[in-house]
Amino acid sequence: MAQEVARQAKIDRATGETSVQVKLNLDGNGDFGGSTGIGFFDHMLHLMARHALIDLTVEASGDLHVDAHHTVEDTGICLGLALKEALGDKEGITRYGSAIIPMDEALALAAVDLSGRPYLGYEVSVPCYKAGEMPVELVPEFFRALVNNAGITLHLRLLSGENTHHIIEVLFKGFARALREAVALSERESGVPSTKGKL
Repeated sequence: MAQEVARQAKIDRATGETSVQVKLNLDGNGDFGGSTGIGFFDHMLHLMARHALIDLTVEASGDLHVDAHHTVEDTGICLGLALKEALGDKEGITRYGSAIIPMDEALALAAVDLSGRPYLGYEVSVPCYKAGEMPVELVPEFFRALVNNAGITLHLRLLSGENTHHIIEVLFKGFARALREAVALSERESGVPSTKGKL
């Protein structure tokens, strides 16, 4: 297995629309801190950190008087950049991860490849426009910003579900569990898990 190094990152990003700071530790305990000003989104980030077993702090302020779009998207950008930086050369990682997560009537599949190639496959239909004060159309925007900036492949597919809160929650939990598996260091992996020798 590759020599253990601190797999952490800190990203600061400021624009005319938002200011976002993200701290990430891939080998954490599932702790979450901070706020985006969007209660439902904070709830999703909290449970994502917990189920991925990453330590995550997000401090975001944005033009919420306009809407939540810029804050959610820019948080995804910063989280993606932090993930990419924390993974480093990806030596010793498992690379792939997948999960099928239930929450009452909702069931979702998530699959991750830390491939270096950004792609989001998103097959999800949600019955309501909002979850709390967060428009549900921002969920794929968050994941798209994350995968594009992390350079990962992510497939999210809803297998069943009726309750909007449950549906979005299983997506975040599914991603978290798949990510937890993919970033894990493998005792049998002596290098980068690719025949190319680089990810």
